[in-house]
Amino acid sequence: MTWIQYLAPLLKGAQITIVISLASIALGGIIAFVAGIARISSNPILSGIAFTYIALFRGTPLLVQLFWFYYALPLIGISFDPITTGIMTLSLLTGAFGAEVVRGALLAVPPAQHEAARALNFSKSYTLWHISMPQAIIEMMPAFGNLAIQNLKDTALVSLISIADLTFQAQSLRNITLDSATVYTLTLLGYFIIALFLMFIMRFIEMKLRRGAAFPRDAHS
Repeated sequence: MTWIQYLAPLLKGAQITIVISLASIALGGIIAFVAGIARISSNPILSGIAFTYIALFRGTPLLVQLFWFYYALPLIGISFDPITTGIMTLSLLTGAFGAEVVRGALLAVPPAQHEAARALNFSKSYTLWHISMPQAIIEMMPAFGNLAIQNLKDTALVSLISIADLTFQAQSLRNITLDSATVYTLTLLGYFIIALFLMFIMRFIEMKLRRGAAFPRDAHS
């Protein structure tokens, strides 16, 4: 086989890697906001559940989490197909790290703005979504961009639960051809190209948010 012939299986694996990465980033982002907001809630039950979830997934290896969901969970009658397991596990991990980003950004909003909101008799919900969140979400974007790239790199581990992603296809090709240098160089380039794509998307979203936040101030001046 020539390196041109390697491209077909690697591209097929790259498609699966992209799907898993994008799906787990999106779901992980939703989980991050829910857990991050719950973490700063005045309700001790919600805060405690969020703290436990974040500590558990931040404090245990992704590989062990994957194996637990794929091999241990079915022992109690709950099982998922490999791709669902991969997306779910990566989402929970990304959500746990993202929750701390959300919490930190919300707590960084100047206290004076909360005091002003209380003085104007705004509800806590209104203050969160219309005052704190629009400011905090812009500050979250660089950290979320880093999490997206980390998520992509973490997808390489899903090959260990029989998902034919980019890493799985590379390992299969290497076993057949014994051409480690070419196969893994192409795989490295594949992940790099996908990472550039993700960085572009996250940067684009960040720029749109910053422009949207700046527009009212520019119009006011």
